[in-house]
Amino acid sequence: MTLHLNLGHGLTLGFTLGLILGFDAPTAAQEILPMPVAPEVVARDDQGRTTVRATRLTQEIRLDGRLDEEVYRTVPPITGFIQQLPDEGAPASERTDAWVFFDETSLYVSARAFDSAPPSEWVANEMRHDVIQLRQNDSFSLLLDTFHDRRNGVAFLVTPIGGYSDFAITNEGNVNTDWNVVWDMRTGRFDGGWTVEIEIPFKSLRYRPGETQVWGIQLRRIIRRRNEAAYLTALPISAARGNSVIAGLWRVSEAATLVGLEVPPLSIDAEIKPYGIAGLRTDLNASPPIENDPDADVGFDVKYRLTQNLTADFTVNTDFAQVEVDEQQVNLTRFSLFFPEKREFFLEGRGNFDFAPGGGRGPGGGAPTLFFSRRIGLQDDQIIPITAGGRVTGKVGPFDVGVLNIQTGDEAISGAESTNYTVVRVKRDILRRSTVGGIFTNRSRSLLGDGSSQVYGVDGRFAFQDDFSFTGYFAKTRTPAGNREDQSYQGAFDYTGDRYGLSLGELLVEDNFIPEVGFVRRDNFRRRSATARFSPRPRSIDLIRRFVVSGRFEHFVTADTGVLETRESQILLESEFENSDQLSFFFNDNYELLTVPFTISPGVTLPIGGYNFRNLRASYRFGAQRPLSGQITVQTGSFWSGDNTAVSLSRGRVEVTPQLSVEPSVSFNWVDLPEGSFNTQLLRTRFTYTVTPRMFFSGLLQYSSSGDSFSTNFRFRWEYSPGSEIFVVYSEDRDTDPLMPDRFTELRNRGLVVKINRLFRL
Repeated sequence: MTLHLNLGHGLTLGFTLGLILGFDAPTAAQEILPMPVAPEVVARDDQGRTTVRATRLTQEIRLDGRLDEEVYRTVPPITGFIQQLPDEGAPASERTDAWVFFDETSLYVSARAFDSAPPSEWVANEMRHDVIQLRQNDSFSLLLDTFHDRRNGVAFLVTPIGGYSDFAITNEGNVNTDWNVVWDMRTGRFDGGWTVEIEIPFKSLRYRPGETQVWGIQLRRIIRRRNEAAYLTALPISAARGNSVIAGLWRVSEAATLVGLEVPPLSIDAEIKPYGIAGLRTDLNASPPIENDPDADVGFDVKYRLTQNLTADFTVNTDFAQVEVDEQQVNLTRFSLFFPEKREFFLEGRGNFDFAPGGGRGPGGGAPTLFFSRRIGLQDDQIIPITAGGRVTGKVGPFDVGVLNIQTGDEAISGAESTNYTVVRVKRDILRRSTVGGIFTNRSRSLLGDGSSQVYGVDGRFAFQDDFSFTGYFAKTRTPAGNREDQSYQGAFDYTGDRYGLSLGELLVEDNFIPEVGFVRRDNFRRRSATARFSPRPRSIDLIRRFVVSGRFEHFVTADTGVLETRESQILLESEFENSDQLSFFFNDNYELLTVPFTISPGVTLPIGGYNFRNLRASYRFGAQRPLSGQITVQTGSFWSGDNTAVSLSRGRVEVTPQLSVEPSVSFNWVDLPEGSFNTQLLRTRFTYTVTPRMFFSGLLQYSSSGDSFSTNFRFRWEYSPGSEIFVVYSEDRDTDPLMPDRFTELRNRGLVVKINRLFRL
């Protein structure tokens, strides 16, 4: 149903009412599009819409990256890429020729990336699968919107030296780099550039039923030494989300339309991945202590395609021994720390379970996360065995669906009892780029008393034009602790233009709002916030790409009494340079009210009262594409009842060779308070040696003065066949307290495991 409003002066506004009235929006396939006429493969109209025609292969392509088959000479290439950064709308500085082919089993996308610079000037220093650094390299990327809903897609990235990544994009912004499927690629070089060939089996993708398909497609070329991002279609510079060369790919609604594609008949297939694991474990803090205790186990995962659009995943006797340990953090606040999920089973389909903007990571406490998968299988820092579980994710018409059920076992040290976890998440596409949805979670055994606990929530995101959006949610919990003051809601408005930005929001979290399968950094508060930004791009200064001036204000009062608890004000002055370096100055003015004493460090307790403190923070970030990169930060000023000076190096990276990198991070705090003085030191170094894009060895070394600990984690990973892996992991944690006699490096615990899995596709 389409409603037309006459606004006068010949202006008519038309939009579609979808969910509430029960009518679907017109599909993108119904639009009148420019169609390429054979032998042409791409067509553009005066409205900027682009259509690409896929070509059926009549001869086999050898996946070798050489692009020497006859089809590359007979089929015209897709070319004419358009800059988004740095010069919006200008032709790409280097030519890119691309081709889209298909046969009975696979989709093929190839590219010849011309480059006038010698290979020594290309930025290609990472080969590991899915790591962030890949996005700071020269690269060619492919986005596929296989449902042609203009809001969700899957993407594939390849660098000149064969580094590769696959990731899923949900609602034009939520990016899941842990989404993995079976695909293959090869790269090569020629005199004047580099080449790539990508093969994606159709059985690795989800799409609508029917032999003839219409998809969305976007192609991107990044030339990192120029900080240039060029696309098949013209993208507004605001889609870069500041100055990011990678974020434009997330604007799925601006992708071209892919036609002429014929896919194999609907098939119901399955993947089975059994694993075997063996190892030794030592834990001297256990009662009784464990030393070199051998262990072995087996389990398996199954992925079964229920329909072309819905996939079921099952796991039995799940093990996550191959996961890297958490990075330690320094916490000088009175709120809980947030550690990200790293376990593959929970990460793979997380986009289907995202609910409203959350995370609880704000300086004083952000919006709650209603489903936080780390609550499953972890309790009081102890690993809880996962007996079995299942998940269904996918799309049913305009609905995104996610259903999860996990059963955990008992664990003696934490006192965890056998518990069942259920999560149901449904989102409905409405209008062009908007969604509404709901979530339900259930924990069969509450931690707050006898009985179970639940969460109910509804949310919506309404996007208008390119840069305006309204988001909000309402949620309620039910626990044995009581059913009063158990609600939370948020409403937020965002304008994210390139030159100007504005955000307004209100968030409420009541005292008994306790999502036991979620995360809340603080409770019993009402937050009102506002942020304004001015970010011009001066054309008269060659070294500067963008200035940023912004102000942020957050005001927290208790939800039940309205007493001011926290006030945070910040002014940011920032310069983003053409070489991607960034210089920033932060001026902060804070107020905190303590209603109970706060122990900020062992032996140092702050009394009840109100505290005003101000500080200045300056940071310089070296572009991540540099051989030496990282962010250096210095902060000084008042802190609670005294002063604090802090120095840190974060996101450091030293490129020793394209295969070997070292990533140091350090943080020092010198805190001087009337109640007592103390220092904190946190040192972390990660090193990685990549043998091939599918084989690497890495190590993580960490020292924390707060925990008097030195820990190491060494991992070897080899994907010996697509989807099949071998892991060897060694972890160790030692006590470093110098005040304890003869225990400067006394062992706390260690473990060695070897894990092998094998993927079988049926």
